[in-house]
Amino acid sequence: MAVSGSGPLIVCIHGFPELWYSWRHQIAHFASRGFRVAALDVRGYGRSSKPREIEAYTLRNMASDVAAVIDRMGDEPAILFGHDWGAPIAWNTALLHPDKVRAVAGFSVPYIPRGRAPFIDLVRSAYKGRFFYQLYFQQEGVVEAELESDVASALRRIYFALSGAAPLNKWIERKPLEAKLLDGLVDPQPFPGWMDESDLDIYLDAFRAGGFRGPINRYRAEEIDFNELAELSGRSIVQPSTFIAGERDPVRAFVPDLDLYASPGIACADFRGSTIIPGIGHWVQQEAPPETNEALEAFVRKL
Repeated sequence: MAVSGSGPLIVCIHGFPELWYSWRHQIAHFASRGFRVAALDVRGYGRSSKPREIEAYTLRNMASDVAAVIDRMGDEPAILFGHDWGAPIAWNTALLHPDKVRAVAGFSVPYIPRGRAPFIDLVRSAYKGRFFYQLYFQQEGVVEAELESDVASALRRIYFALSGAAPLNKWIERKPLEAKLLDGLVDPQPFPGWMDESDLDIYLDAFRAGGFRGPINRYRAEEIDFNELAELSGRSIVQPSTFIAGERDPVRAFVPDLDLYASPGIACADFRGSTIIPGIGHWVQQEAPPETNEALEAFVRKL
């Protein structure tokens, strides 16, 4: 975990396949402006613990990790920044530990209350007969072997495919059911300027050392989440909240014929607005640091 600055606490929660380092631009920005910023390696990543069991990676367990970080930092509630899987972790920490969360900024994944079935069941239907990465991730060991055979190429392909520089929705382009994750994904040379070689090396070192089982297990725990979090069905986020994403993020098109970014505050009782950054993809806080930090600062200064 990286900690910098002093003042009101901000806790940053990354997604897949990232690290605390994904928040480097926000750490520097807010630590210099009177905040204490803590960016953790989520369970399964970097220097965090890496249990083998799928059950260890439920949202309830992840939210407990965030609550423990907040407790370690002091007695005051925290502002949460969560990106990708870090966003559902942040949203659910706000629901499960409301006294510890002052406000939430979700990135790329808006808050969607628990529905009638797990999200993985929805995509089984929507992507029937074709490839979808979350379905491919369900079989233990398969994607791990694919990614760990060449971590450098795998990360470059994943980061590029989800970025604003890639063809729109390249990440979810139609592929046959038997395809692998990296099939059809480009390994760009050189990589776009928002991540240089020294940045990439930090991710490479971490994933070469820790592997991908822990990160992938978060996807395998989705059905467990649905059963464990029944009490949250229909619940709204009551803390002040905002949503930030890139215009070209393929997450917004995950559900065919539905723009997931159209009404990101629909289940947030105190929603302070959304910021959709033109031309930017999934890695919004890394691809567009100035625009992201401007939107975040406008949010936190009004709390």
